[in-house]
Amino acid sequence: LEHPGVRQYAGDLPHVRYLKISEGCDHGCAFCAIPLMRGKHRSFAPADVVREAQLLELQGARELNLVAQDLAHYGRDRRDGVRLPELLEALLRETSVAWYRNLYLYSAGITPRLLDVIAANPRVVRYLDMPMQHASDAVLERMRRPERQRTMREKLARFREAVPELAIRTTCIVGFPGETEDDFQRLLDFLEEARFDRVGAFTYSPQEGTRAHAMVDDVPDVVKRERLERLSELQRGITAERYEERIGERVRVLVDRAATGGAPAQCRAPWQADDVDGVTWVETDAPAGSFVEVVIDEVVDDYDFTATQVGAVDAPV
Repeated sequence: LEHPGVRQYAGDLPHVRYLKISEGCDHGCAFCAIPLMRGKHRSFAPADVVREAQLLELQGARELNLVAQDLAHYGRDRRDGVRLPELLEALLRETSVAWYRNLYLYSAGITPRLLDVIAANPRVVRYLDMPMQHASDAVLERMRRPERQRTMREKLARFREAVPELAIRTTCIVGFPGETEDDFQRLLDFLEEARFDRVGAFTYSPQEGTRAHAMVDDVPDVVKRERLERLSELQRGITAERYEERIGERVRVLVDRAATGGAPAQCRAPWQADDVDGVTWVETDAPAGSFVEVVIDEVVDDYDFTATQVGAVDAPV
């Protein structure tokens, strides 16, 4: 199947674009209806993805967020030897887009070769959005997830060793059928140990047609909500500690919205994906779409930062 040429685009920032590189999913997670809706995984042709990235760059894109049901699966269904690392290298070679961000990869597909590409290329943001969903082996097995706590622990250590300063975001589901208090505690303990930068958490709700839909939804809603609150509270503290460590760091931020009406410019650091990870406020007259060198001053409102400009502005052409 060739690339249909439809560009995914969310939000109202012309310099931030979303580029879908594949469609569908071959994973058989018990809770997910995506394979039913989108069909089998199929990768779009590398040349088409590159051409689309070039078009988006001509339209003003300075950050391209690569998206798929699982980016790490890219190319497995093709015969040209191009997988995600090779696709990233082609995009870097054939465009001048300043930031490429990988959104949504199964940890099982994050290879040493991919980590090498991220580590060697500053234009590939040191950021992984890697859904783990749970950390109790019993729940992971019922979810039909490929990982177990031990393999996730080993991989996290390997990823962080291979790519210094790597920011990792994950997602978790609480209240999956059969989740006991002990299962949930294992999840909390693992989050405390793993120290993800950010965690998106959701309560389980059955999706028609999925394997989990046939399971007894035996965790009461009130318990699901209470567990979600406990997890969110724990992670809020972990994120706060991770973010405090960034104070004093010198980084390049992307200006999303220029300063206006006395308000500072709204920017994002490399570890802040569009619309989900908070923002960085900077006193600068740089226009939207610019990159600015800053030093992080403080954490505000849990997930945001203030920063001071210390370097030149790299404005869009």
